[in-house]
Amino acid sequence: MSTYWPLIGVALVVIGFVLRMNPALVVVVSGVVTALVAGKTPVQVLELLGEAFTKQRYLALFLLTLPAIGLLERHGLKERAQAWIAKLRGVTAGRALVAYLAGRQLLSALGLYDLGGHAQTVRPLMAPMVLGAAENAHGALPEATREKLQAMTAASENVGRFFGEDVFIAFGAVLLMQGFFAENGIALEPLQIALWGIPTAICAFVIHASRLLRMDARLAREIEALRARAAAGSAP
Repeated sequence: MSTYWPLIGVALVVIGFVLRMNPALVVVVSGVVTALVAGKTPVQVLELLGEAFTKQRYLALFLLTLPAIGLLERHGLKERAQAWIAKLRGVTAGRALVAYLAGRQLLSALGLYDLGGHAQTVRPLMAPMVLGAAENAHGALPEATREKLQAMTAASENVGRFFGEDVFIAFGAVLLMQGFFAENGIALEPLQIALWGIPTAICAFVIHASRLLRMDARLAREIEALRARAAAGSAP
């Protein structure tokens, strides 16, 4: 049973996320606790953290985009995105997200999965455009509705990238699967694995796109119900 004690780190991650604590702090604390329970000394834990940071330091390059995004937002990027989407007739929040989902998935399948992302695309561009489309159709939105739309925008980014990148033959997960199968005596080419990812990607697109289009209908019903209650409350 003692060999299962390091799994306490998984429980800490779950608890931390449920309590909505700082994700970075939760992950670091969980990793340190896991290493200590596994028998590592504090010095060895620091060595592991330092080694991981040195090997993966290129991941911190995304921090360079944050000042640029902040400067663009300061000069009205969100407002211009909302104004632009408001000029397009027939564009709803759901349709805008379906288009983004399709483009995100296609680009990820071609290996261009870093062209989008939560920090550089979803927050400064897509979320304001989706909110602008919804407000253009329904007027001012309740805060809870705005948060739901932002959550669906983030979900569209996740679905598009996750299921799109598995179709790219040079993606790390595809090569990892190839290595796993090879270790167990099953010879597969990355192209074969990537091709079998296409049906899953198509299903993911259809399922999520249908959710987005249903979101439009649900949003219209919710706004209509809110207006009816407001009218009933203001009636003499």
